[in-house]
Amino acid sequence: MRFPLRSMALAAVTLGTMTLAGCGGDTASDDNVVKVGTMAGPETSVMEAAKKVAKEKYDLDVQIVEFTDYNSPNAALADGSLDANAYQHKPYLENMVNDRGYDFAIAGNTFVYPIGAYSKKYSDINDIPEGATVALPNDPSNEGRTLILMDKEGLLTLKDNTNLNATPMDIEKNPHDYQFREIDAAQLPRTLDDVDMAFINSTYSQPAGLPLSSALIREGADSPYVNLIVVRKGDENSEKIKHLVEAYQTDTVVEKAKELFQGGAVAGWK
Repeated sequence: MRFPLRSMALAAVTLGTMTLAGCGGDTASDDNVVKVGTMAGPETSVMEAAKKVAKEKYDLDVQIVEFTDYNSPNAALADGSLDANAYQHKPYLENMVNDRGYDFAIAGNTFVYPIGAYSKKYSDINDIPEGATVALPNDPSNEGRTLILMDKEGLLTLKDNTNLNATPMDIEKNPHDYQFREIDAAQLPRTLDDVDMAFINSTYSQPAGLPLSSALIREGADSPYVNLIVVRKGDENSEKIKHLVEAYQTDTVVEKAKELFQGGAVAGWK
């Protein structure tokens, strides 16, 4: 089994660690407080909307801890620094559980943040030239997700188009001779000046001024990559976690996501 994430930028890891610092130890003893880890940016803003609902409806104080890398939120949940996190889809979670042995449970669904192909040089997928440089997210589940989308669109052929952990090594046919660059997901928007096409999750494309409507190709609303609210196993039935999920899965939160993502977030619980 491959390590779940390739090397991250040191600055991102450091910032993620600094953000976590001071958040305390196990919070499970306080039934009126729930600490939730999110990715810095619009996903945090969406959680802020859920925080208001939770306070108004359940008198639950949601404390949001922001991260900038994909490793730290699960590590913080495992060591008790968080009560929950909301940033990952099931294939990624399964990779982390298998590789790290985390004893986690899914408390509820949040949104699907579709991956799309973006380009500053070309306005149509059919214009992408032979031998084009294509940037892919470098974490295993999102890289496989991208390659499966490319297979579905007829841009390449995978040996197994159901392999969620596919990498360029698993490509059977590359008729357009694409040259692949594997990049940290958060950095992909910055590569658009240097590559012909980059596959970017809407979590990162929208803040970079890349609406999903501008993608050359994109996942549909039927994507299995819905993001999750994840907790330590046994906590999924606690009252405060149920209230967190109920506060999140509201029209107020959907409207906030629409405002922020402009169609780039699809409610995964409806």
